[in-house]
Amino acid sequence: MLFHLLYPLKSIFGGFNVFRYITFRSIFAILTALMISLIIGPWCIKKLKQLQIGQYIREDGPQSHLSKAGTPTMGGLMILFAMLSATLLWADLSNSYVWMMIFVTLGFGFIGFLDDYLKVVKKQNRGLSGRAKLLWQTGIASIMAFWFYFYPGFDTTLTIPFFKEMQPDLSWGFIPLAVFIIVGAANAVNLTDGLDGLAIGPMTIAAAFYLIFAYLAGNARIAAYLQIPFVRGAGELSVFLGALVGAGIGFLWFNAYPAQVFMGDVGALALGGVLGSVAIATKQEILLILVGGLFVVEALSVIMQVSFFKMTNGRRIFRMAPIHHHFELKGWPEPKVIVRFWIIAIVLGLLSLSALKLR
Repeated sequence: MLFHLLYPLKSIFGGFNVFRYITFRSIFAILTALMISLIIGPWCIKKLKQLQIGQYIREDGPQSHLSKAGTPTMGGLMILFAMLSATLLWADLSNSYVWMMIFVTLGFGFIGFLDDYLKVVKKQNRGLSGRAKLLWQTGIASIMAFWFYFYPGFDTTLTIPFFKEMQPDLSWGFIPLAVFIIVGAANAVNLTDGLDGLAIGPMTIAAAFYLIFAYLAGNARIAAYLQIPFVRGAGELSVFLGALVGAGIGFLWFNAYPAQVFMGDVGALALGGVLGSVAIATKQEILLILVGGLFVVEALSVIMQVSFFKMTNGRRIFRMAPIHHHFELKGWPEPKVIVRFWIIAIVLGLLSLSALKLR
């Protein structure tokens, strides 16, 4: 909005020319979303308490978590409000990529909201059935996949990190792959949201690295130098991701151990869906395995645990899955698990950044 209102006035006052720079608007999107989060955070937490929207804690989980029962949840609404408000203020709203990311945010956010609402308001412990959630997620992800496929100039080739000559054209195969990435990322982030600040920390870190990828992919000269796909218009996603980073940091202020509020499915599913969609938009789908490696490991730990349990009639690989609970039950204090996982997320992000040049 500010871009459209103020940039045209550059002929009157040259200082308004700064609004044309994605870097400038990305920085202020971060600061704006952060400020909004910090301002509305206390009010949101108070309102959630008044509405008695408290977290349900599984009795079969770590015993140390039972004290968290009743902590306000659905705080992801705060993240989405701050992120989308900052995006609408600072992004170029004529950019189709921005609107598609807003669509996937609201779409997956609605699924998460409905699931949280059924669990914490209607007291239906299971919320939406797994089949219903997967069906809705697949539907929204399919819309995104078809949009990418038919978008003029969008390339359906797959970029293989470290191998610049290996870029197979997936053609129609791109659509099921895109759906798998978006749905998989959404659920992986949701599974990681089990400790105070555990999901939002790595999510913010991953968004920061994809902010860099989006900027590089949207700049023809830099993309050519790095030998990565140039995606016209993708640079504007840096502003959107900047808003996500700012909102994530602001939410972490209240979600850090001991948490005053949890994000709930409304936040985890929306942010995960965005992460998968951005990976596709920037043509760095495979790098998501590295950037979001922590989420991948969390999801795999659940898959491995459930599969092994069924195959061996009750035996387990981990003491509890997802894997962060395994370390808790081994005696690691919760803050230690959280901070060490954050460190891993940063290292994985740096490794993914190095992969852009090692080709």
